[in-house]
Amino acid sequence: MSNKLFSNVYLTFNGNCREAMTFYNDCLGGKLEMMDFGDSPVEVPASGKKLVLHSNIQREGITLMASDTTPDRAVTVGQNASISINCENAAQADSFYGKLSVGGKQTMPMQKTFWGAYFGMLTDKFGVQWMFNFDEPK
Repeated sequence: MSNKLFSNVYLTFNGNCREAMTFYNDCLGGKLEMMDFGDSPVEVPASGKKLVLHSNIQREGITLMASDTTPDRAVTVGQNASISINCENAAQADSFYGKLSVGGKQTMPMQKTFWGAYFGMLTDKFGVQWMFNFDEPK
């Protein structure tokens, strides 16, 4: 991903992300990529290894991202979308995160990740879920 500032929707599913994203890709076209929890260092029970950790569909002007939740964290349909912001730098990610977390709940603090990004998640005081990402230069 580029380090230009942009946003898109991130969907979360209860174990049927692969089915949903395959359907969306069939409908929208583009390139579909998926990574399972079992292909990452994230610890999940054996029943969660084949769940989707991250997926995306890319097509001119369209980016749709999604994942399954872990078996211990069910999501409620209607509350399974987040606003994902790709930031220009880590300072911008920290600034957005700090301001939007006031009065809300920090789900995952901003931190370096195994996939080479600086990333964090929160739910703001209005119940809206946010994700902030800065792709570290390689």
